[in-house]
Amino acid sequence: MNHTRKTLLFTAASLILASTACAGPAADEAPAAQDPAPASPAAPQSAAPQNAAPAGSYADGEYSASGSYTPPSNQTEDVDVTLTLEGSVVTELEVTTSGNHPTSKMHQRDFTSKVQDQVVGRNLDELDVDKVGGSSLTSAGFNKALDTIRAEAAS
Repeated sequence: MNHTRKTLLFTAASLILASTACAGPAADEAPAAQDPAPASPAAPQSAAPQNAAPAGSYADGEYSASGSYTPPSNQTEDVDVTLTLEGSVVTELEVTTSGNHPTSKMHQRDFTSKVQDQVVGRNLDELDVDKVGGSSLTSAGFNKALDTIRAEAAS
């Protein structure tokens, strides 16, 4: 974080603290003395965002999707992903690739030989593979397929 950003964050935090201190007890005491009920609605409102989008809520089953990417050869490559979910955890994984270009084929082979270790046994929400087996572009296609699977498996 650069110095200017730190300074801005510190200034904003200071202003918030100062305004809270100025409004402090006098503003809080008056409503509390009149009606203690306003404190009750605040609790459900803060709980609502947490319950609105539960992470890891996926139906068990087998799902398949395809993701594509364009390597420097400009020949679109596909990554086909089939996985099995149990309790939102990936228990089985199969990945096939198109291999349209010799260089892509080499990277895809490296990717598919190592991706199992990074995916099987993990929660679907935790998955966002980066560079696997030296291949970052194949990972991009794989992640697109995962996004499709997440949407399909969401319950």
